Amino acid sequence: MTYLIKGGTVVSPTGASAADVLVDGETIAAVFAPGRGPEDVETIDATGKYVIPGAVDAHTHMQMPFGGTEASDSFDTGTRAAAFGGVTTIIDFAIQRTGEVVQDGLAAWHAKTAGNCHIDYGFHMILGGVTDESLKAMDQLVNDEGISSFKLFMAYPGVFYSDDGQILRAMQKARDNGAMIMMHAENGPAIDVLVKQALERGETDPYYHGVTRPQELEAEATSRAIWLASVAADCPLYIVHLSASKALEQVAAARDQGRNVFAETCPQYLYLTLEDQLGAPGFEGAKWVCSTPLRSKHESHRADLWRGLRTNDLAVVSTDHCPFCMKDQKEMGIGDFSKIPNGIGSVEHRVDLLYQGVVDGKLSLARWVETIATTPARMFGMYPKKGVVAPGSDADIVLYDPNGRTRISASTHHMNMDYSAWEGWEIAGKVDTVISRGTVVVQGDEYKGRKGHGRYVRRGLSDYLV
Repeated sequence: MTYLIKGGTVVSPTGASAADVLVDGETIAAVFAPGRGPEDVETIDATGKYVIPGAVDAHTHMQMPFGGTEASDSFDTGTRAAAFGGVTTIIDFAIQRTGEVVQDGLAAWHAKTAGNCHIDYGFHMILGGVTDESLKAMDQLVNDEGISSFKLFMAYPGVFYSDDGQILRAMQKARDNGAMIMMHAENGPAIDVLVKQALERGETDPYYHGVTRPQELEAEATSRAIWLASVAADCPLYIVHLSASKALEQVAAARDQGRNVFAETCPQYLYLTLEDQLGAPGFEGAKWVCSTPLRSKHESHRADLWRGLRTNDLAVVSTDHCPFCMKDQKEMGIGDFSKIPNGIGSVEHRVDLLYQGVVDGKLSLARWVETIATTPARMFGMYPKKGVVAPGSDADIVLYDPNGRTRISASTHHMNMDYSAWEGWEIAGKVDTVISRGTVVVQGDEYKGRKGHGRYVRRGLSDYLV
């Protein structure tokens, strides 16, 4: 099918300009000056709307086992909800648990996604155990499977934790094969001490989840990861879900030295706080338990993170979408905050929440597109197939209405959750039309896509490596 998206303003990382976009089949055929496109094709009217590349959420956890339960969004429900939010590609995490074969973990995630995704998807690989065999598997995944990023954890001893020696070995392998090491940077053993002490004092409410994961332990782990990467000949390092000012200082210092160090943050750290959300009355704060945790509103974290996005010390905004329902899931932690499953659901709201930053004067239009689409595509080896409105790219396109309004509520969202972390929020903008590889999957509030439309994306190496 061939059609022309006409009358809109195309926004790219280099700015915004009036242009018409010709879609032919699954790809973008051409971008024309207004009125210069063909006249004998169907048209989609984009008058008054921004035409942006489909968003890429580089950090999601659909159907992820955690803490005796599983994330409540399947790849079916989660990718459908993502499409409603203007997301046309996710990168989820396949998991190798300690003692498992890496390729078996990957196969399990391929089985979960097969025929179930509404939009395109790729995988990062979580290494639950760094051994001679898993290091060999890293080469095989980079060369044969289109997986060029591997996540390690400095937290969760006994579950995903890797010690410094294991981390160094994985980093050396990544430096050799060009892969990116993604790091959950928190000092897990120290956090476990603080959690045990808090529970012994009877401090069991969700608020103490944040208190026992202080920013100093995020900053220390971030710094340690950066220095380990330096020992590994400047291995490419990507800090996930960075939440705190002191951790950002470590990233900024490394980047000022020209290092291969990158970081993402998430909407919850830009807007929500320890006191107002985790500190909500009773057990209500469990809705916002995630790791890294929400930070204090009495410190400068949120302002510093917005500044980091403007200066590119923070390269990407992802969601770390890992949803759990309150009933039977978050409620597992009543009387013991350490048993609350960690995660917030936001895959449907990231594009809107970051657009609010444009409205509020915290980001430019071009930087909005860069952080939600272009940079994640480039960071993780999907560009120019994804992340840009340009000839030859996949026709992943969103028509965004700056004059629309989005009200977020559990009663209207499409994620498989019985609450919303963003209940009652209103955004001065709205996703209008979503196109995935040339197929209109969302129009207005109507879903036109289908399960199984999404395809696996084999990724190359990062565009940003020195």
